[in-house]
Amino acid sequence: MRIFHTVSGLRDALTVHRREGLRIGFVPTMGNLHQGHLALVGQARESCDIVVCSIFVNALQFGLNEDWDKYPRTYQEDCDKLTVAGCDYLFHPDDTEMYPNGLDTQSRVICPTMTDVLCGASRPGHFEGVTTVVSKLFNIVQPDEAIFGIKDYQQLAVIRRMAEDLCMPVQITAAPIHREADGLAMSSRNSYITEEERPKVVVLKDSLEWIAQQVKEGARNFRELEILAAKRIASAGFKTDYITLSNSKTLDPAAEDDLEITILGAIFTESARLIDNLSIRLD
Repeated sequence: MRIFHTVSGLRDALTVHRREGLRIGFVPTMGNLHQGHLALVGQARESCDIVVCSIFVNALQFGLNEDWDKYPRTYQEDCDKLTVAGCDYLFHPDDTEMYPNGLDTQSRVICPTMTDVLCGASRPGHFEGVTTVVSKLFNIVQPDEAIFGIKDYQQLAVIRRMAEDLCMPVQITAAPIHREADGLAMSSRNSYITEEERPKVVVLKDSLEWIAQQVKEGARNFRELEILAAKRIASAGFKTDYITLSNSKTLDPAAEDDLEITILGAIFTESARLIDNLSIRLD
């Protein structure tokens, strides 16, 4: 695996492969890699000739009092994992390389409406930071395909919308959620969870599955289901950020006649904010 820290260096290397007509796959990350990330690399490996990954903890998507400073940085371990997983190129820029004019004067990419709800409601400016850095990375790498995990469902939907609206010539591919043995969705922030909290946090996944079962059995009072699920989560000792049934494509509140619904949830533990989702199709 070759490692680049500059835009120009990576571009020069990839230009050679592009001229050869090779298909380039891209997996953007913030590091602290787990098996879910490596599965994205494996998926890119299967469909592309060249696999590029990035590790960049993007300050632009962190709000005030969030965890940018303490976000786990495990660079050497990540490099070892990516090498084994089959990554060809790693892009690991510093803040100056990505934002040479500083964060305050950086041009921004904004996707209206889809970013004001769910995680966007509790993390103002987060998705503006995500779309800005992803658009920059797309311009740097110029991939044929980019792989994103379904666990960050809203992020996936927003990036798909951005790529469509801005006519970006990249295929956005979704990869399934990878889970721990007890069903907890894998996340870099799982390392924040305390030993006492760990057996209880599966209440989020269990609550999403409970809602899905109720809907499949005919329940259509979606708001009532959301309230009842939040009570289940509270009984486990956690605060609900949101539990929402949404239209899978638009993220609007689900309507009774929607055929594709995604149930999204976010909860606060004492030390972490966890998200998960579950999609269902109604015939």
